[in-house]
Amino acid sequence: MRIGEVWRYPAKSMGGEQLERSTVAHTGIVGDRTWAVRDEVRGGIRGAKKIGGLMNLAARYLADPIEGEPAPAIEITLPNGNTVTSDDPDVNSRITAALDHKVTLWPLQPDPDHYRRGAPDSDDLLTELRDMFGREGDEPLPDFSQFPPEVIEYESPPGTYFDAYPLLVITDQSLASLERMTPGSRADVRRFRPNLVVAECETESTFPEQDWVGRTLVVGTAEFEVVARCPRCVMITRGFEDLPEDRELLRTVVREADQNIGVYAIVKTPGEVVVGGAVTLA
Repeated sequence: MRIGEVWRYPAKSMGGEQLERSTVAHTGIVGDRTWAVRDEVRGGIRGAKKIGGLMNLAARYLADPIEGEPAPAIEITLPNGNTVTSDDPDVNSRITAALDHKVTLWPLQPDPDHYRRGAPDSDDLLTELRDMFGREGDEPLPDFSQFPPEVIEYESPPGTYFDAYPLLVITDQSLASLERMTPGSRADVRRFRPNLVVAECETESTFPEQDWVGRTLVVGTAEFEVVARCPRCVMITRGFEDLPEDRELLRTVVREADQNIGVYAIVKTPGEVVVGGAVTLA
């Protein structure tokens, strides 16, 4: 196996940057998800589960992020092609206008209260969860016991803008399987927002990474412990850039892949990942 693609996302739920190489620290790929928007209507840090229009924005760094230092400024490309930087005085009003929803842009903060969940859209918990995960009435919800307990109270583990864990790994074989099982759909990697895409798995498994939980991925000098499968939500159905809205893709994930595509990992040994670099399982 080898690394086929490396991605980082300067801002939560916005389009990211494809890299040739990157340093991976204990907190994940350096510079990954260091900015996010706060919902000024219902409170709380929000991603595209709730504010789908975020996926029509894209972010890039104006300077290279450095491990352990504050997040550098980012430039955000708006749906109309115009750009705004995080230090522009009108950045919040321009993002708000693009999303048609009042938000403010924030770098990572030290205060745990910054990460507390905002008010739900529905008073019924089951309705709220089905809306977030895009589940139909006869489809199961994910097994939430595999996630860190703090994500019940917080939108993300405090000090991060990750949904649960610092790395998301996916195989190109899983994406190809989804397209084969869902004629007319594009299982484009941008829908799934991984950090690492593993290629050349050389296995007959339909979704090979689902068998990696509990094992260690060795990538050069770095080691990543695979801790959980990634249940998919409404985000992979969103239409953005040149991709149309596609609800059927999620139906296939739920039906054929036990609702999971990709796996979450934590960093056991920091190191550097390089496109083309060998990947082994331990």
